Amino acid sequence: MKTKQRIYILSAALLILVLLYLLLGLNPFIWRYALSLRIPKTIALLLVASSIAFSSTVFQTLTNNRILTPSVLGLDSLYLFIQSLIVFLFGSSTLARLGENFNFILSVGLMVAFSLLLFQLLFKREERNIFFLLLVGLVMGTFFQSLSTFMQVLIDPNEFLVIQNRMFASFNNMNTEILWLALIISFLAVLFTLKDLKNLDILSLGRENAINLGVDYDFVVKKFLVLISILVSVSTALVGPITFLGLLVVNLARELLRTFRHKYLIVGAILIASIALTFGQLIAERLLNFSTPISIIINFIGGLYFIFLLLKESKI
Repeated sequence: MKTKQRIYILSAALLILVLLYLLLGLNPFIWRYALSLRIPKTIALLLVASSIAFSSTVFQTLTNNRILTPSVLGLDSLYLFIQSLIVFLFGSSTLARLGENFNFILSVGLMVAFSLLLFQLLFKREERNIFFLLLVGLVMGTFFQSLSTFMQVLIDPNEFLVIQNRMFASFNNMNTEILWLALIISFLAVLFTLKDLKNLDILSLGRENAINLGVDYDFVVKKFLVLISILVSVSTALVGPITFLGLLVVNLARELLRTFRHKYLIVGAILIASIALTFGQLIAERLLNFSTPISIIINFIGGLYFIFLLLKESKI
């Protein structure tokens, strides 16, 4: 089966799942109210899936490693640190007074600013490479996580519940104003690097080969790292962290499509991520009755797949 045919099958499967999610359980009395809740949630599902899949595919290409995701940059830990710090210093009532819009802009702004500062400091010297960035990202992620845990231990248990709600991705009761803002930011970020997407196939060959083929490697890598930081920041601030989704969908796309061409890999990863989130939300709402966040389901499956990849790589 050709790559395009498999993409068409994935698209059809996603369309069926989206229709099931939107239409299941509707009746003439509640359909208008139900759709007003489900349509924004579906848009959020597709936006987060696209952001995570896109950024993870590009990140694995830049690092030439199939078991790394943008979470190693420490942005997920920074998000939890920001939320914990606000509650620790000002109380949970401050989050409510600030409003979701301000909290979203603050979180995205600080995460992107942290990423840009990190990139600027680490790429200032020519001998520094992307692997040094990964090492610093892991250290900073652990540092932010430790600070968050320290503050969470000290605060009132009722205050901790507010932070706990932000530790797991949730698509319920989403502010639609934030959703449209997230869509605009993500669209502009992708538009910023649109003309460089054709270079991803070359970047996958490695730094030396890419430079020999005429690609301005350092400039393009920095540009894509900015894109990754924006997409990850937006998706995390919008619904919360989903650690293993990128790892899961990108590797499944590589296994399923069996191609090195990123115009197919990115589309395939986005479709698989959208299918995973839509199906997961359908299960969480219809079978589990909202008792389990979707991120726990995704992280459980993704964690098992991560262990499988580690065992598979160790045998090679």
